[in-house]
Amino acid sequence: MEVTIDKPVSTATLFGHPMGLFVLFFTEMWERFSYYGMRAILLLFLIDNVRGGMGLNEAEGAAIYGIYTASVYLLSLPGGWIADNILGQRKSILYGGLVIMLGHIILAIPSGPGLFYAGLCTVAMGTGMLKPNISSVVGELYPEGGARKDAAFSIFYMGINLGSLLGISIVGYLGQRVGWHYGFGAAAIAMALGIVTFQMFGQRFLGEHGNYIAQPKIEEGKSSNGNRSLLAFLAILVVVLTTLQLTGILDMTTALGLAQAMGTIISLIALGYFAYLLVAGGLDAVEKKRVVVLFVFFLASALFWAGNEQQGSSLQIFADRFTDLNVFGWQMPSSWFQNLNPAFVLSLSPVLAMLWIFLANRKINFSVPAKFATSLILLGLAYVIMVFASKLALTGTRTSPIYLSSAYLFFTLGELFLSPVGLSAFSKLAPKRYTSQLMGIWFVGTSLGNLIAGLFAGGFDEKNVRQMPTMFQGVAIFALVSGFILLFFAKPLQKWMGGIK
Repeated sequence: MEVTIDKPVSTATLFGHPMGLFVLFFTEMWERFSYYGMRAILLLFLIDNVRGGMGLNEAEGAAIYGIYTASVYLLSLPGGWIADNILGQRKSILYGGLVIMLGHIILAIPSGPGLFYAGLCTVAMGTGMLKPNISSVVGELYPEGGARKDAAFSIFYMGINLGSLLGISIVGYLGQRVGWHYGFGAAAIAMALGIVTFQMFGQRFLGEHGNYIAQPKIEEGKSSNGNRSLLAFLAILVVVLTTLQLTGILDMTTALGLAQAMGTIISLIALGYFAYLLVAGGLDAVEKKRVVVLFVFFLASALFWAGNEQQGSSLQIFADRFTDLNVFGWQMPSSWFQNLNPAFVLSLSPVLAMLWIFLANRKINFSVPAKFATSLILLGLAYVIMVFASKLALTGTRTSPIYLSSAYLFFTLGELFLSPVGLSAFSKLAPKRYTSQLMGIWFVGTSLGNLIAGLFAGGFDEKNVRQMPTMFQGVAIFALVSGFILLFFAKPLQKWMGGIK
């Protein structure tokens, strides 16, 4: 009887898409409100020593910022594994949302560093449960794939950025103008709204989507071999980190050293996981080629996010210290510059979604690898703008908001060529039994990029201010060269995708 009631409703559509897409749209919107809102003020809170912040220096604050933002996405990998093998995506989304809300409640309590860091860890763990799995369920709604699926992810991506826009505006204002912990509290309320949305409408419009749990074939000796492989990998990880610590290359007793060690951990996890899939994942030849393509996309993603995520770190410091914030006599909160990215995304996402369908209908192939390459080239152009802006800032003049606004426009265009396209590509190319895990790996690329962004921002103290143009120029050159190299290999990579577009 329950099935007959739900079935007609679950097949309802809006704008040609299943209603379940919009349930996930609003759930993700409120989760991203909480994440991006809190992220907008996190670094400012960490380095603030006037209004009740942590009072850390730029290097320490940026390292902790990088560790947190990297952890949020790194934990998507175990979050995907738990969904694939134990809970299913739907339960993982619900439990993850509850944990995120608890973490923000902890952050809203004025306290010492210990409780604050515990709150950050709690939010990171909850996000790792929710983030990859909600994207996986979006993919399940479109088993046919194709341009319609790409369009769906573009719509879903609008939900991400609508939440970001609202979160940065409200949490940013409360944190910078009222009190840091009021901002953190607003993030908790937003996540509660996301949980309510998902619970009220999920069962009605999602049906059985997101309830899949992998049932691996049980073969003699396979379990013990898998356990031995995992233990061997962990042993190698411990040996590498211990060697780096003892030789003085890393000092994991400091925030900066811990962040650098985390970069090593993330890189080894990603390389180890892809190697495991190719060697012992039970894949056929076609699946292996697709996994290699996903590895290339992973590398491109990490590089892109290393530059793009400067928005919350080095570019946030640039906005706060070197940009004219006067708007008709009113001092705008510097965190509001981060609103440009979601505002541009909301404006341009429908245009690009229609563009992909327009090109597909006319048999014009703008391949996924070519889109990734374009994103890196656009990223490089954004940093060319910042080179000019930073040179002007060195003269002692606060720069025009036009510089940051123009850079954010190129950031957004690059993001739209990579992020929703990448989400769709990973959901299409991943073997069914590894869907959520590989979606987690996609976010591990974001994790590595966030960590690099945090470490990069550590050089933005007053002593190193004259190095800004050189630092931005290095990012610009690396992004442009990488983009053109990927563009050169776009056709071979498209062939390895095995007919999937």
